[in-house]
Amino acid sequence: MNHQDGEPEESATANPFAALDAGRPAWDALGAFVPAPQPRIAGKPTGPLAGLSFAAKDIFDVAGFVTGCGNPDWARTHAPATRHAAAVQALLDGGAELVGKTVSDELAYSLNGQNHHFGTPTNVNAPGRIPGGSSSGSAAAVAGGLADTALGSDTGGSIRIPASYCGLFGLRPTQDRITLEGVMPLAPSFDTVGWFARDAATLRRVGSVLLNGEGHATRWKRLLLAEDAFALAVPAAQAALAPLVERLGQRLSSAERVQAAEEDGLEDWMWRFRHIQAREIVETHGAWIAATHPAFGPEIQERFDWAASITEAQSEPARELRRAFARHLAGLLGGDALLCLPTAPGIAPLCSSTADQMITHRAAVLSLTAIAGLSGLPQVTLPLARVEGCPLGLSLIAPAGGDEDLLAFAEAFCAMEERRDI
Repeated sequence: MNHQDGEPEESATANPFAALDAGRPAWDALGAFVPAPQPRIAGKPTGPLAGLSFAAKDIFDVAGFVTGCGNPDWARTHAPATRHAAAVQALLDGGAELVGKTVSDELAYSLNGQNHHFGTPTNVNAPGRIPGGSSSGSAAAVAGGLADTALGSDTGGSIRIPASYCGLFGLRPTQDRITLEGVMPLAPSFDTVGWFARDAATLRRVGSVLLNGEGHATRWKRLLLAEDAFALAVPAAQAALAPLVERLGQRLSSAERVQAAEEDGLEDWMWRFRHIQAREIVETHGAWIAATHPAFGPEIQERFDWAASITEAQSEPARELRRAFARHLAGLLGGDALLCLPTAPGIAPLCSSTADQMITHRAAVLSLTAIAGLSGLPQVTLPLARVEGCPLGLSLIAPAGGDEDLLAFAEAFCAMEERRDI
């Protein structure tokens, strides 16, 4: 078979999760990949990504394989894909090799990374703690060295949070910057294609292919410190991030303290995000859920039930306010500023955390991730801090379309940090 043409080595079986009882691939000790036949597809022999391996979250189509989306009933009711998702094809054309499809939270509707059907991928950099979701398997695979980079999606934080928890670099790009063709939608006005890497140079290298060089050039001059965002971080996280913020200020300008949320608090904006997201999720998946009655894990079932309870009257005002929020952020950033904030309020929670603990943590997480989600702005997370021996990310948000220069700045700043540690 000619792998240069992007054809899979093996076809999906009639039951795409037939390998579940037999266990995962022998090379996957982390539970990062779906328990099903795995694609392995060589990229073009030459290209900017030649020599890199990548994995794809199992919401991205791969020709000949069922896109399972983290749920056996979804896999059962959908046929194998007939073509690769555009992002998968772009990486193959760029020379990278696809090594498999990774576990996702069910229909990508969680930030925990604990799949009721397939388990929790191992977070090698924070043992005993969750990897974050919904791009859990992709983050676990890259952190554990099973792939050089991995595709994921980010609707409410599903790149940024796993990257922070697992000690990875990750990018949520400008909204609509990368095509979502061949990717399962969740809440379309928030959905983005993102990716992970263990180093900033690889993150930027992958971006050179996925972003297609369509952004605008920007020279960053100002640093804005989102005080209300930092207030959501636990004290240990604030202390760990403070020296990095100081060095960012030395690189740009002394940080100007601002409020990401101009009037209402970030928690209010988080609820507006959730109401808009809920309506879009029901519009996207409500009919399939009603027809199929899928078996969801308890947490995911509760989430879909809650989404179904949100009315248009609740979500429509939030849509109007969203536009004002985006204008506020755009005005703060202008064309030359970066907004600095914690990626997450703290390190990854323990896998043994109670439901109440996870609900409280999730509210703080979404209050941070909703900033870029509501505004549609690009956000990079840098794994430069540690608390209790576990990773913690620091994030930078750039003006719309500033993705390439954001990645370039991240690479340069991290190179300086590496030299500082020598």
